[in-house]
Amino acid sequence: MRLAFSLSAAALVVACAAVSTTALQADAPIVTLAERASLPSQADDPYYQKAEGAVNARLSDSFAPKAKNVILFVGDGMGISTITAGRIYAGQKRGLDGESYKLAMETLPHMALSRTYSHDFQVSDSASTATAMVAGVKTRSGVLGVTYEVPRGNCASQAGNGTDTLFELAERQGLATGVLSTARLTHATPASTYAESANRNWEDDTSFGSADSEGCEDIAAQLVDWSAGDGFEIAMGGGRRHFMTDETFDPEYPETSGMRADERDLVVAWTAKSDLHEVVYTGEEFAALDFDSDARVLGLFEPSHLQYEFDRAEDPGSEPSLAELTRAAITRLSRDEDGFVLMVEGGRIDHAHHGVNAARALEDTDAFDQAVATALEMTSAEDTLIIVTADHSHTMTMAGYPRRNNNILGKVEYPTGAIARGNDGKPYTTLGYANGQSACQRLEDGSVDCTRSDLSEVDTTTKDFQQQALVFMGSETHAGEDVAIFASGPGSELARGVMDQQEIFHVMGFASGLVAKSPATE
Repeated sequence: MRLAFSLSAAALVVACAAVSTTALQADAPIVTLAERASLPSQADDPYYQKAEGAVNARLSDSFAPKAKNVILFVGDGMGISTITAGRIYAGQKRGLDGESYKLAMETLPHMALSRTYSHDFQVSDSASTATAMVAGVKTRSGVLGVTYEVPRGNCASQAGNGTDTLFELAERQGLATGVLSTARLTHATPASTYAESANRNWEDDTSFGSADSEGCEDIAAQLVDWSAGDGFEIAMGGGRRHFMTDETFDPEYPETSGMRADERDLVVAWTAKSDLHEVVYTGEEFAALDFDSDARVLGLFEPSHLQYEFDRAEDPGSEPSLAELTRAAITRLSRDEDGFVLMVEGGRIDHAHHGVNAARALEDTDAFDQAVATALEMTSAEDTLIIVTADHSHTMTMAGYPRRNNNILGKVEYPTGAIARGNDGKPYTTLGYANGQSACQRLEDGSVDCTRSDLSEVDTTTKDFQQQALVFMGSETHAGEDVAIFASGPGSELARGVMDQQEIFHVMGFASGLVAKSPATE
């Protein structure tokens, strides 16, 4: 762990006198980083080659890999409007001017836009987009860790169409690896780091629903059986129901059990790997662990997803925050002298948006940003590449001419103090959704009333309020506009302009020296 510091004038004299030694020390690891490069199995994929060529064109003649460590932060569903509203929300929450507030992610010096379409969808899902980021290919929506030649749900087509993720390349070179999420560890984004699956929903052995799935290994089993290097040093999130058998009662909710029907308890399988492999279920167990050790930790804090940050904060000690998970992971992974690769996902931003619940989405965005701040505090821009981005956006909009400092969750109020109203005479909120379940109300007789509700006497700033939507749907959908990429550290200058999402893999791979150039690029 490196700490930032400043030199006094006297210290500068000493530093200058020792500059040749310092330069030699700084140059020494560059050769090592360059030597660890390898070519992933998907290097002949056309999407891979297009992205590789684009990033390679940005390399200067003197470029050399200098990123000993790589941290990829993924705010699931964190589109541009979520960042903007999240910034205002975070500032107002702290009693500051929200509009001019700056999130930790916004302090990173390099920025780009990411085009998030998948091979077969204009508006994509988290499985295809996560695969793009960690494996450098665009693939079909709904599949994980495989190329576009695998139709969703067709297990047999996976043979020969898998990918090597940055995490697998890192493990083969002896680096430490970790994955953190507020969603299930078997959910699309975290699972992209280790799993190959023709269907993102094959999270345990009971999820295979057709003959086309015969012969495939479920995602939870793939995490425990992961053969890359010596496996994850750290994997913490939710989803323990997919690791426990249907005859095993949940440690916190004894009225429920696991979901596996194959009688294989994956929690037992993890701990059987070595004396260093441990499993934790609660915030108290997490707090008691010494992460400055060689422990290899599987954290499963909920049967399904972790709680939203609002709800977690009301249940102290139940679960660690994402910032606490990040601090623990960096402490553990930094013990590896060869470096590490880590993914940190704020998974529940997405889920709150699906529920047209902006308050929870923005609170989880703030919690995600605190995790970014923790990583910036604990690492050095000299040797750690940090990328903060999203897999896709959501349909939340921010509109209506509200006055400066208007509550971002409130109704639109003009500078005069008057409440803005639509042509129907009813007030409306700054934040709204293009589609979702709040567009209409289903009545007792089964019919649907799509008359817009009158919010005059409604407190729209509560955590449970659902913003109004335009098109009636059972769940709000993803959106397809570009998302932001923020980057700092060695190689971060390669993130610029408008990039296809799979270029993120090549930025990380070239910066860390883990990915070799394909013959077509050399």
